[in-house]
Amino acid sequence: MPDSNANNNSETFALSQEQANLLTAIALRIRQSLDLEVILSQTVAEVRQFLQTDRVLIYRFEPDWSGVVVVESIRYQAQTVFGFKIEDPCFAAEHIEKYRQGRIHIIENVLEANLAPCYTDVLNAFEVKANLVVPILANGELWGLLIAHHCESSRQWQPAEVELLKQLSTQVGIAVQQAELYEQVQSLNSYLEQKVKQRTAKLQSSVKFETLIRKVTEKVRDSLDEPQILQTVTQELGRVLKIERCKIELYNSDRSMATVAYEYTIESPNCQGTVRQVANFPELYQQLLQKQSLQFVEKVPELSPRKIQATRLVCPIFDDRGILGNLWLLRPKEELFEQSEIMLVEQVANQCAIAIRQARLYQQSQIQVEELAKLNIIKDDFLRTISHELRTPMSSIQLASETLEALLEKEIGSNKSATFTRVLDIFRSACQRQNQLVDDLLTLCYIDAKKETMTMQWLELSVWLPQIIEPFQERINTQNQELLVDVLPSLPLFKSDVSTIKRALTELLNNACKYTPAGERIIISAQPMQDGIKLTVSNTGIEIPLSEQQRVFDKFYRIPNHDPWQYGGTGIGLALVKKLVELLGGKIQLASQPRQTNFIIFLPCETMMNEVSEI
Repeated sequence: MPDSNANNNSETFALSQEQANLLTAIALRIRQSLDLEVILSQTVAEVRQFLQTDRVLIYRFEPDWSGVVVVESIRYQAQTVFGFKIEDPCFAAEHIEKYRQGRIHIIENVLEANLAPCYTDVLNAFEVKANLVVPILANGELWGLLIAHHCESSRQWQPAEVELLKQLSTQVGIAVQQAELYEQVQSLNSYLEQKVKQRTAKLQSSVKFETLIRKVTEKVRDSLDEPQILQTVTQELGRVLKIERCKIELYNSDRSMATVAYEYTIESPNCQGTVRQVANFPELYQQLLQKQSLQFVEKVPELSPRKIQATRLVCPIFDDRGILGNLWLLRPKEELFEQSEIMLVEQVANQCAIAIRQARLYQQSQIQVEELAKLNIIKDDFLRTISHELRTPMSSIQLASETLEALLEKEIGSNKSATFTRVLDIFRSACQRQNQLVDDLLTLCYIDAKKETMTMQWLELSVWLPQIIEPFQERINTQNQELLVDVLPSLPLFKSDVSTIKRALTELLNNACKYTPAGERIIISAQPMQDGIKLTVSNTGIEIPLSEQQRVFDKFYRIPNHDPWQYGGTGIGLALVKKLVELLGGKIQLASQPRQTNFIIFLPCETMMNEVSEI
């Protein structure tokens, strides 16, 4: 008997050691692998081997508490139940709760277990004689069952075997939790990767869209060529959005017709120049004329021989002044335009409206400029003709007046009355003014040709300017004015055309004499500049309003109510001065302040003293 007990103890220890080894192997496998299918398959195989039974399987519950055999290990020639979906009507809620609480169901003999018929039918269908069922819990919920079937005969399940399956079910539950957690992590990673890809794609699209908008905006700002701008728009939209066709149609003045003005396409036919009657498509154009963008799928008329349908996006081109046309885009019917793409096209359409308005305004202004240029040519021709026509009679009148004065001097001598002398003075002065007017007109008409005849000479302003003012001294004294020259003796020589600069200064001095009140001062000065010389003609006692300063150099413009000596004038003098100064490569400015007005001439010139020897 002792020997018998020793043998029994030895057999029990061997069984416990084998059980421990099996648990250790399965636990290690669970730690090393996240492949639940492999873990479960190897687990049922090793358990069946350990139990020396016919079938070991894992049964997984579905949400409706039916279930399916997800893995099994069977002895040779045993019936397979892998993949079977089992709906056990006897499996009620009370059984679920018992299994959740850890119930272990042991059946040593199916025929003697007094089971419910429905359960017996399931076991008999699988040829089961003895059955051992252990619940598998994962995250506190009933996940499935670990089941051992003995099919050859009834079987008495040993406590050690029951304990083994119980511990193994715990390890399987851990494996299920790990696998599900890993699956969740993988799913989350996939979701995040997808989100990152989508976000990256959106950012890339945003960059492309921003680049397109910037390019179109710069094109609109830098160019006034409508065809070039709109052709660029269609090409860039086609390239960025990767679409088959992009076209711009423009309405006529009453919006009764729409003509395809520009088109980008990667395949024929090209529809540029196609005209559509708006009245033939009332539903479509009614919405477009209400400034609504549209997206729809239809058979493309220009591709109708091939009976192709496509997705169309239409965005109206409009501004606050009205609708100009529409921007059409085409894609295969399976591909819709996203909201971001629609917003992009609407922004581009707005830029197109700006471009069209700018270009058309520029065209209108160019037409007006051309018309004004034609009018100026006609006016200049008229002035040139009338000046020539006036020169001969005015020369005759002046000659007649001089002859009349000589004859009267000879006949009457010094016995002329004061009235008679005054009449002759008025006659002579009027002839001189009219001749000066004719000369000024001819100079304005032929001033461009004068550049070819200019002769550049060195001038010493400290000597030359006093000579310029001599003819005005008598007039200055008569009008009780003061005329001064402010020039440094050390002022360098400068080179210019004497007749041109003299004519300009004479006109300015004449103007100063006409508009300076009695008792005021006229000053002509010269100052050296870094790259030229500054000549200034100033007069005190008078101010030109700011509103008049921009127009004083216009032809035939006269400042009202600024002629104290009632000389009158034609408004040609200052326009002539400006032309003469520009002919010399210089510029003239007006600076007027209370009780003083300055006309300032800037002339580029050579002022090097070492060139005096060349004179």
